[in-house]
Amino acid sequence: MSYLDFYKDKKVLVTGHTGFKGGWLTMWLNELGAQVTGLSIDIPTNPSFFELTKLNTICNHNFGDINDFEYLKKFVLEGNFDVVFHLAAQPLVRYSYQNPIETAQTNIMGTANLLEAVRMAGHKCIIIAITSDKCYANNGSFWGFRESDPMGGGDPYSMSKGAAELLIDSWRYSYWSSDNSPVKLCSARAGNVIGGGDWAKDRIVPDLVLSLINGKPLEVRNPDAIRPWQHVNEPLSGYLWLGAVMGAGWKNDKFDCAWNFGPNIEDIKSVHNLIDTFFSFYGKGDYVQKVDPASPKEAKSLILNCEKALRILDWKPVWGFKKSVQETAAWYKYYIDGRSDELPAFTLQQIRQYIIDAQSKNLTWSI
Repeated sequence: MSYLDFYKDKKVLVTGHTGFKGGWLTMWLNELGAQVTGLSIDIPTNPSFFELTKLNTICNHNFGDINDFEYLKKFVLEGNFDVVFHLAAQPLVRYSYQNPIETAQTNIMGTANLLEAVRMAGHKCIIIAITSDKCYANNGSFWGFRESDPMGGGDPYSMSKGAAELLIDSWRYSYWSSDNSPVKLCSARAGNVIGGGDWAKDRIVPDLVLSLINGKPLEVRNPDAIRPWQHVNEPLSGYLWLGAVMGAGWKNDKFDCAWNFGPNIEDIKSVHNLIDTFFSFYGKGDYVQKVDPASPKEAKSLILNCEKALRILDWKPVWGFKKSVQETAAWYKYYIDGRSDELPAFTLQQIRQYIIDAQSKNLTWSI
């Protein structure tokens, strides 16, 4: 079985489709022949990946709030979706310090609302709920966090993602644990995702691009921080493959659980490695370190252990660090050079090339 066949004509809901990862996923699903419905509360940034790639022309685009349970219940019931990818969230760590209630409400109760709406609809459905690598209680583990490690969170955002994971596990155990359950539910935790079209505030790549546009050095808080950088296509391939294997009717307890998707250990790099590599591909740029005593605390290192996905799903990264940064820099160069009208085709080209590169490595999901 190939995921390339599974999604054709499937009714697929993507919550958070106007965001960065949700936008890329929407385009990939459309390429696979899915009938994509998107649900988001707004378009979160300006510029936005959603608008630049004209995603409203390839999906059933809806504005709605996952915190509105009555609305969501009706929306899910009428949609009768085969697959749900849940990405709608408050995604920013620094924002969560200023808005902890909103962060908890959206990331915890919004997830509960979606799962309960699916349960009350009573339809057969596959759910892939996306959380974060920051859901773990971070002790600076060099060997990387495994899916079975404790949930935690020293900041409101991380706490909300750890709590969402516990909530997902509870709904799965309480309502959908039997082999003949109509709903199959898993969660996915990805590393630090980069790629074209991320414009979120206080993220390193968008800040880097804005420094190029403004002709000023990039100000960096913690250049030595270690992060599991990966191109957005890497975790999306894992999410799509998860949905396909669960849809194939394979035994629930093998796949209905939590999964890590991150880079190879040798591709886990520091912030200054990322910046230097981006500038080398773009052709110019500079940065300076600026310490902010009032800045919220950040983990020194964050590493995921993805052995489970490798062993059971035969999933592994395709592009690696340098290729991921190169493709990211290429996307933003189109924007900076005034070629925005070419971005829909260029984005699709990157997805297709990623699949070709996966096939050249004989990865199970791509064949």
